[in-house]
Amino acid sequence: MEIRISVRQLVEFILRSGSIDNRRSGGADTAMQEGSRIHRMIQRRMGSEYHAEISLKHIWSTENYDVVIEGRADGIIDENFNEIENCSDEIAEEKLNEITTARRVVIDEIKGTYKDLKRIKEPVSVHLSQAKCYAYIYALQCRLNEIGVRMTYCNIETEEIKYFHENYTFAELKEWFEALMQEYKKWTDFEFEWKNIRQESIKKLQFPFPYREGQKELVTYVYSTIYHKRKLFLEAPTGVGKTISTVFPAIKAMGEGITEKIFYLTAKTITRTVAQDCFSMLCDNGLRMKTVVITARDKICFLKEQGAECNPDACPYADGHFDRINAAMYEMLVNEEHFSREKILEYAGKHRVCPFEMCLDMSLFSDAVICDYNYVFDPRVFLKRFFADTVAKRDYVFLIDETHNLLERGREMYSASLTKESFLKVKNILKEIAPKVSRQLEKCNKELLVLKRECADYQKLEGIDSFVNVLNRAYASIDDFLDDTEGVHKSFEGRDEVLELYFEIAHFLNMYEIMDENYVIYSQLISQGEFMVKLFCVDPSKNLKQCMQKGRSTILFSATLLPIQYYKKLLGGEDEDYEVYAKSTFDENKKALYIAGDVTSRYTRRGTLEYKRIAKYIHSIVSERYGNYMVFFPSHQFLEDVYNCFIEEYYDSEIMECVVQSDYMSEESREQFLKKFTGNTEFELQEKIEYDIEQEEDILIGFCVLGGIFSEGIDLKNDSLIGAIIVGTGIPQIGAERELLKNYFNERGKNGYDYAYRYPGMNKVLQSAGRVIRTAQDIGVVALLDERFLELQYRRMFPREWSQFETVNIDNISKKVEKFWNEWL
Repeated sequence: MEIRISVRQLVEFILRSGSIDNRRSGGADTAMQEGSRIHRMIQRRMGSEYHAEISLKHIWSTENYDVVIEGRADGIIDENFNEIENCSDEIAEEKLNEITTARRVVIDEIKGTYKDLKRIKEPVSVHLSQAKCYAYIYALQCRLNEIGVRMTYCNIETEEIKYFHENYTFAELKEWFEALMQEYKKWTDFEFEWKNIRQESIKKLQFPFPYREGQKELVTYVYSTIYHKRKLFLEAPTGVGKTISTVFPAIKAMGEGITEKIFYLTAKTITRTVAQDCFSMLCDNGLRMKTVVITARDKICFLKEQGAECNPDACPYADGHFDRINAAMYEMLVNEEHFSREKILEYAGKHRVCPFEMCLDMSLFSDAVICDYNYVFDPRVFLKRFFADTVAKRDYVFLIDETHNLLERGREMYSASLTKESFLKVKNILKEIAPKVSRQLEKCNKELLVLKRECADYQKLEGIDSFVNVLNRAYASIDDFLDDTEGVHKSFEGRDEVLELYFEIAHFLNMYEIMDENYVIYSQLISQGEFMVKLFCVDPSKNLKQCMQKGRSTILFSATLLPIQYYKKLLGGEDEDYEVYAKSTFDENKKALYIAGDVTSRYTRRGTLEYKRIAKYIHSIVSERYGNYMVFFPSHQFLEDVYNCFIEEYYDSEIMECVVQSDYMSEESREQFLKKFTGNTEFELQEKIEYDIEQEEDILIGFCVLGGIFSEGIDLKNDSLIGAIIVGTGIPQIGAERELLKNYFNERGKNGYDYAYRYPGMNKVLQSAGRVIRTAQDIGVVALLDERFLELQYRRMFPREWSQFETVNIDNISKKVEKFWNEWL
C-alpha cells in the first residue's frame, strides 16, 4: 500500500509551532500567490545550468507500506542535469558514477513577497525545510555527497532579490529527513491500518435501496466517468436520488484504488447536511469512512459572540494553537469517524485549539470532505494543503452539487473590485501614524479620481496600468507597515478597515495578474456617489477548469442544468466530457402545469391592472384546494405591489394566512417562515413515505422572490407545499454587468441576451417550480404566469418532465385547477 503526501504538507504539519495570527493571513498568503510572476521572471533570467519546476518524488519504505513524498522544486542548478536526464537508464548509471564526486548542485526555493527585504534576516523555517526535502531527494537520486540550498526572496514591487545560501552533506540531510519521517510515522501507521479497514468495508458495501428506474445506469455513468478521468454534467431531476447516486459510485471507486479522496462541494448549508446524512446512512449500512464537514470560521468560532479578533492577543484558542493541535487531532482521529461540527467543537474545546483550523487540518486524514465551493475554487481561501501549485495532482473526485450555482459563484470568486472611498477612509486613518502609507493611498485616490471624471454611469475600460502601478506601491507600503509588530502598528483604532482594504488590494492584484480575454474591466458610479473599479470575470471556465484539473474527475449535477451546453461551456467542460439527462421517476400526471397566456411581468405592462390580474390568478388557484402555496415574484417591489392588491381584494382572515419574504431576513426569521410550511419535516435521502391525501383546513400563501432563499435548497415534501405560482420569467434586472455579459458573448458569436438574461432567469423559474414535487407521492400544481413562456425560445428550455402543460386564461384557470384536484381527491 502507498500513502502519499506532498513535501509542503509534510513540513508544515510536523514543523509548525506557536500561535495562530490571522490578522494578516489573507493578505500574506495572497501576496505569496502573486509571486508566481516573480518565479517565472527569476527562472527566465537564470543560465543554461538552471532547470525550473522540477518534479521530485521519494519513496520512504516501512515494513508494511510505502510513503510517497512528492513535490516540485522551483529550480535546480546542475550543469549535468540534461546530460543525465536524456540518457537511458544504463548510461545514466555510468554517468552518475563518473561525475558524482565533482558535481556541484544547488536547490533553489523562490518566494515572492511585498516585505522590505532588509527586514528578512533569515529564511522562514518552513520554506527552508521544503528546500531541504528537495535537496535530500535529489542528492539521494544523484548520489551526491553534498548539495547546496539557495533561498531566493524577491520583492514583488521592486523585483529586488535577496539570497540565503546553505550547504549540507548528504549525511546531514539524511539524518534530518529520517527524523522528520519518524515523527510523522505514527500518523502513517494509523493511516495504513485505517485504509485496510475502509477498503474492506467498501468491498462489502451494497447500494442501500432498491434501484429506481434508471438509477443503476446513473450510478454506472458516474463510476465510468471517474474511471476515465473525465467530467460528467448531469441533469438530475428531483426524485432520481442524485446524492446517493453520485456518492455511492465515488466510494466504490475509492474501494478499487481509483479514488484517493472525495470532495463533496455545495453552495448552501442545507445541501451539506444532505450530503452528511448520505455518508452517515451508508456507514449505518457497514461503511467505515472518515468524513469532515468544513464549517465557516464565523459559525464555528468559540468567541464569535464576543467578536474577538483571530489572534493570540485576543483569543486563548489561537494562543499556542500549533503547540497543541497535533495532540488534539490524533485523539480525534483514533476515536471518531465523523468529524462533525459538534465533534470538532468538543475536541477543540478540550485541547484549547482553534476549531476552524482544526476542522481544516482534519481534512488531511478524511476520506471525504464536505464543504463549500470556496475551499476548492476560491483563490483566497482554497485548501492550499491539497491544491497549491507546489502540490502534485492527485486522484481526488469532486462531486459538485447544485452546479447551476457555480457559474455566478465562479464569477464572484475570480472578480475583484476596489472603491475610491475605501482609499480615502484608510488614508485618513493612517494620516498621523503612517504618513508614508497615507501618501501612497492618496496617489491611488488621485488615479481613481481621473477615472471617475470620465465615468457617467458605468464604463468599460481598456486598461488601468497607471492605477495598478501606484496600487502595487501602496500595497507594499501597507504590507511593510503591518509587518512592524511594535507599538501602534500592532493595535490602533481603524485597524480592521486597514486590513480589509489590504486584503481587497491583494485580491485585486492577484486577479489582475491572471486576467485574460475572459475578463472585462469597468468602472461604475454606485450607491451614494461611490466610485468602483472592477475586474469582472465574465467567463470563469478557464479558472474553474484549472481547479478541477487538480483532481482526477468531476461530477457536476443539478436538477436544473439546462441548457446543458451553456453550463458545460462556462463551467470548464471539454468536448470529451460527458453529459447525461437522468430520467425523472415521478408520474407526470401528478403535476398540473399551467401557462397563463394573458398576463406578463414585462416592464411595459406593469401597473395596477396587471397586478390585480395576477392577484386574481393567485386567488383562483389557491381557492380550489386548501393547503400551502408559494408565489414567486421577479422583485421585492413587484411582490409588494401584487401582495397589496391581493390583501385588498381577496384576503380572508378566516381561512387564509399570508407570509412575506422580506428584504433582509435573519436565520431565525427564515426558520420561522419555513416552519409555517414544514413544521418539523425531516430531510430524507430516498423516500419511503406512504402519502395520504388530506384536505387542509386553511390556506397558507408564501409571497417570495425568484432566486431568493426560499426558491431553492429547501425540501417541501408531501403536503408541505401543494402549489407554486411563478410570476414572470425570472430575467435579471438590466444593469452594468448584465449588459457587459450580453455584449461580451454577442462579440463572440453567441446569443448574448440568452447568456446574460434568459438562461439565468429560466434557471430561477425551474428551481422555484421544483419546490412542489419532491417525492413520488407528491401531488401539486405549478402555474407560470407570463405569456412569454409560450414562446419557442422558452419552451425549448423546458425539462422533459414539462412536456405536458395547459394554456390557461383568467376565465378558465379555476375550472382547470378544480378538475385536476377532483381527479386525485
